[in-house]
Amino acid sequence: MSEENEEKEPKLIIDDDWKTQVQKEKEALAEKQAAAESTADDATPAASEEASSADDSQPSDDIEPPPASFEMLVAMLGSQALISLGKVPNPMTGKNEPNKAIAKHYIDTLAMLQEKTKRNLTGQEHDNLTQTLHQLRMLFVSM
Repeated sequence: MSEENEEKEPKLIIDDDWKTQVQKEKEALAEKQAAAESTADDATPAASEEASSADDSQPSDDIEPPPASFEMLVAMLGSQALISLGKVPNPMTGKNEPNKAIAKHYIDTLAMLQEKTKRNLTGQEHDNLTQTLHQLRMLFVSM
C-alpha cells in the first residue's frame, strides 16, 4: 500500500531553463549598455547633449498605444475640440487657449464622420458619437 501512495504523489519537476534565459538577457543588456557608454565617451560633448535631448523629446517605445477603434477616434477628435474650446488646457503650453475656428473644424469633422458612417455603427458607437457631438455643440454655442 505504501508503494501505491508513493506512485500517486506528484513528482516535482523544476525547470531551470528560464534561469539560463534570464542570465543571457542580463548579459546582453550589460553588453549593450557598455557599448552605448563607449560610443558616448567617444562622442563630443555637444553631440552627446544633442543625443540626450533628442532622447528626451522622443516618446518611449515601451508604451503601447491603445488599439485603434472608432471610440478612440471620436475621443481624440473630441479632446482636440475641447482644447480648442478652451475647456481643457493645451498640453503643450498648459494654458487654456480658445480658438473658435479650430474648435468648429473639429466639431464639423465629427459631424462629417457621423454622416459618412450613418447606419454602419453599432448602437454604442452611434450613441457615443451623438452624445459627444451634442456636448461639443452646446459648449461651442455657449462660447
